[in-house]
Amino acid sequence: MKLQIGNVKLENNLILAPMAGVTDLPFRVLCREEGCGLLYTEMVSAKAILYKNKNTKELLEVDPSERPIAVQLFGSDPQILGAMAHQIEDGPYDLIDLNMGCPVPKVAGNGEGSALMKNPKLVEEILSTMVKSVKKPVTVKFRKGFDDDHVNAVEIAKIAESCGVSAVAVHGRTREQYYSGTADWDIIRQVKEAVSIPVIGNGDIFTPQDAKRCLEETGCDGLMIGRGARGNPWIFKRTAHYLETGELLPEPTGAEIGEMILRHARMQVKMKGEYIGMKEMRKHVAWYTAGLPHSASMRRASNELETLEQLENLLNTNGLGS
Repeated sequence: MKLQIGNVKLENNLILAPMAGVTDLPFRVLCREEGCGLLYTEMVSAKAILYKNKNTKELLEVDPSERPIAVQLFGSDPQILGAMAHQIEDGPYDLIDLNMGCPVPKVAGNGEGSALMKNPKLVEEILSTMVKSVKKPVTVKFRKGFDDDHVNAVEIAKIAESCGVSAVAVHGRTREQYYSGTADWDIIRQVKEAVSIPVIGNGDIFTPQDAKRCLEETGCDGLMIGRGARGNPWIFKRTAHYLETGELLPEPTGAEIGEMILRHARMQVKMKGEYIGMKEMRKHVAWYTAGLPHSASMRRASNELETLEQLENLLNTNGLGS
């Protein structure tokens, strides 16, 4: 199923969710190769761009092969968000997204991310300023609500639509839930029924079958896959195939997993140097190998990884080498 957001046409309706510390350039490239229709950068602080924080340069870096891609900004000052959206608009991004979903205390405690949902008036100010500041489509990702007493995803979606936002992504959990419990897909359905812009469903999509069920139960236009893609870039190809044909492609073999881990690691090292690249690969190795024989001992061993050579030895020892 194809999807169009503003003037941006996607190959399919499968989208990689922005995840801090996960969806960096190497991982995004792998997901794109495996059939992901739209990528998102990790979230970038609008204030950090304003103050030219050196860490934002890497977060904003995009490979031409990744497009279409959305850059995700977070913040709470309408003027700064509008100005920074305008400043980066000429960059290699197709969509500019506002983060209203991040639950972590240092973001939400600052009145940013999911905390914005508590202030619909400010949301309206931010989104209308961003839409007026750029020519590219603006999108927004938010949650069911801040907590169970303040479930206002439908209200926020209507505000977004009235401000000229091109699509909304809805995570079916409140901020208080973080990632626990089950996602409430019914709220996604309610948002879909309330607005006419594309609605992207997010939360608890771990298999191709989950994806199909979410589409059927919510009527949403697109599917955003987050934790289900960690250590599993294949989920996009397998899901797209299943949605088109009803046929389930086999899970990747041990050799394919080993090959993907090595490619991922080499890309990390090339981009970030061996020390940082391998440190960041540790969690990815744990995700890639979860559920495999010896996965617990591999996870322990991966926490010590410092070099590509050590990783190759670890994979060979566990029958995942080439």
